[in-house]
Amino acid sequence: MKALITGITGMVGSHLADYLLEHTDWDIYGVCRWRSPLDNVSHLLERANHHDRLYFEYADLNDEISLIHVINTVKPDYVFHLAAQSYPLTSFTAPIDTLNTNVLGTCRLLEALRLAIDSDKHYKPVIHVCASSEVFGRIPADKKPETGIHEDCPFHPASPYAISKTGTDLLGRYYAEAYGMTIMTTRMFTHTGPRRGDVFHESTFAKQIAMIEAGMTEPVVMVGNLKSLRTYADVRDAVRAYYMLVTINPIAGEYYNIGGTYTCLVEDTLKTLISYSPMKDKITIQEDPERLRPIDADLQVPDCRKFKAHTGWEPEIPFEKTMHDLLNYWRERIRKGESFLTR
Repeated sequence: MKALITGITGMVGSHLADYLLEHTDWDIYGVCRWRSPLDNVSHLLERANHHDRLYFEYADLNDEISLIHVINTVKPDYVFHLAAQSYPLTSFTAPIDTLNTNVLGTCRLLEALRLAIDSDKHYKPVIHVCASSEVFGRIPADKKPETGIHEDCPFHPASPYAISKTGTDLLGRYYAEAYGMTIMTTRMFTHTGPRRGDVFHESTFAKQIAMIEAGMTEPVVMVGNLKSLRTYADVRDAVRAYYMLVTINPIAGEYYNIGGTYTCLVEDTLKTLISYSPMKDKITIQEDPERLRPIDADLQVPDCRKFKAHTGWEPEIPFEKTMHDLLNYWRERIRKGESFLTR
């Protein structure tokens, strides 16, 4: 069996590769751009060099020919479409790139798969399209269901990124319904852990704390909106969910919310990370206007009963371990002598 992961060099893609290499006997094909940073998969490069069940394929969501070539060359049994312009704040200043990569890029990939299926009636891949909880956007507190945001809550995207993921979500369902392709769409809520990009709130908090501990910056953590409510999952639980999605009775056209069980304000996440630091009594907090979004999706609490009922998945890694591992990830990178932008 062969699995194709778009965005293998990202946080989620690299953890998914780890999971599949450990828990299956599949061959893993990771799609990345030639210029993609390889930091997140550096521990896997030796396997790739020896073609030990791991292969890197160069392609770009903005180049349809490259996608057609990869699909026809690999003919994957499973496709995990994770690649995206994934930073909401950047999408406000780069909306065209975000929409092109996430919406048209997804369309290009699904079209490449459709053409491969049309040319070979025996080819029936199982495809996961990764959307985002950001599609739900700004749900007023008085409109939020008591059990959390469920799959059929209306979309109200609050950023160009969220709009692009709404398009991604709808494209996945369209191709399933129109062409009979086995495609499932997920809306993963906040998920984090080691390898999380430093542009995301909990990861930039952890990075800044680690830099403070190393004497690289003053003991001040710069922050954006601390009053947003988030429900956290560990990325390692997330990729296990994605594996279960495609292997446990996959239903074409279905869509699922997936998320953790620990809910708190972003402010509390910051306090938790600071509490793990020997510098906790010296660290102060300062708001940075550049870290604030023009609009924020601030009530991200999921109802995941549909996915859990279908697969039996439950998150296993507690919030405290996720935060400890995230902070230690940045401490280790600093220990190795790496330098970082203060963002």
